[in-house]
Amino acid sequence: QVQLVESGGGLVQAGGSLRLSCAASGRTFSSYAMGWYRQAPGKEREFVAAISRRGSSTYYADSVKGRFTISRDNAKNTLYLRMNSLKPGDTAVYYCAGGAKIATPSGGEYDYWGRGTQVTVSS
Repeated sequence: QVQLVESGGGLVQAGGSLRLSCAASGRTFSSYAMGWYRQAPGKEREFVAAISRRGSSTYYADSVKGRFTISRDNAKNTLYLRMNSLKPGDTAVYYCAGGAKIATPSGGEYDYWGRGTQVTVSS
């Protein structure tokens, strides 16, 4: 089992950048595929990005492609989401998630979830 704790959220102006981190407990982080999701007020949770166990494969939602970058440091048990050119529409609570198999909008589900970090983008 793994515990996930997100950090790095905050208030930023449109066009700005943030880097989210997700610290994982345990020594098996490298055995988990990881992803980021977000949920805006009144909306369903949506997929943002995913990364394979070794970081060799990444997937992005069309809405963030070219602006967000998912990465991981298995030596530090940490997942990252670099967010550039932020828009007010990116405002949401961002969650990291992990599991034995990668999950994307095409299929799959993660077993473990963090509690989220708030990102607010002002216009």
